[in-house]
Amino acid sequence: MKVLITGGAGFIGSTVATACLEHGITPVLLDDLHTGAAEFTEGRIFYRGDIADGALLDRIFAEHPEIGAAVHCAALIVVPESVADPLRYYRVNVAKTVELVEHLLRHGCERLVFSSSAALYAPPTDGTLVVDEESPTAPSSPYARTKLVAEQLLQDTAAATALRVIALRYFNPIGADPELRTGLRNPAPTHALGRLIQAHEQGRAFELTGGGWPTPDGSGIRDYVHVWDLALAHVAALRRFAQVLPAGRGGFEAVNIGTGTGTTVRELHRAFEQVLGEPLPLREGAARPGDVAGCYPLIDKARRLLDWEPVLTLADGIRDSLAWRARQAELNR
Repeated sequence: MKVLITGGAGFIGSTVATACLEHGITPVLLDDLHTGAAEFTEGRIFYRGDIADGALLDRIFAEHPEIGAAVHCAALIVVPESVADPLRYYRVNVAKTVELVEHLLRHGCERLVFSSSAALYAPPTDGTLVVDEESPTAPSSPYARTKLVAEQLLQDTAAATALRVIALRYFNPIGADPELRTGLRNPAPTHALGRLIQAHEQGRAFELTGGGWPTPDGSGIRDYVHVWDLALAHVAALRRFAQVLPAGRGGFEAVNIGTGTGTTVRELHRAFEQVLGEPLPLREGAARPGDVAGCYPLIDKARRLLDWEPVLTLADGIRDSLAWRARQAELNR
């Protein structure tokens, strides 16, 4: 089987492509290389261009009529940027998704795995900090709202057409391809692990932003899932698509993809020190605007529907992130 992967030169899409290749699925990559890396397309079927370009999609399907499904990873994802320029985010993440789906349906491609986000969930109010797929949604940024709107348009389209959609709601991807074939190219990521790595590289203390949250130790809590496990969840969704959503009618399923374990920022800091083998000073800082306590998921639905569960640990994710960072530094010398 061939699968079209939009954003196939990005951090997630390129790792999904590698996982597909290792499981007998041929990826066809589509990426405009705005944030994707050309090196991640080497040796793979690759088309450079826009996901809303109908003529390009016509060419792709004419040259690869065996494409039986699409994985839609292409999106803008930087929260502060989305606050500053919401129209751009709605144009890319929502309007272009509409056009992409129209082109897919026109070519008879009715199976879609959508890269969604746990950012669309409302902060839990029951004191558990746990969410499942039926938990309330209340996205707190334009980026997160574009993911929710995209899910809603896909659900509405699936109700009216033969489109079938599995929306994978990612929690917090970390790590890199364990063989270091792909990884995060952003030199200054704003997530907690990225800030830990930068603090270590720059010889300064790691700033804990906010320590008064209703969590076990007061620091924010997240679910850190290894990007390779995340990639394998896409493979599982592609392989079990017919069981999850039988052919002949449209359908939509949202599935949480995480470890099912909450990790506070203080716990992440300690795990980072353990992997690093040396202490990293920590200093208390104020919470950033828009920060929330966080949450982590139940992943029973992923186990049941996709026969998937994570196998890599938090330490694996930290170790692979550090190894990828070291490799990039060596290549840039």
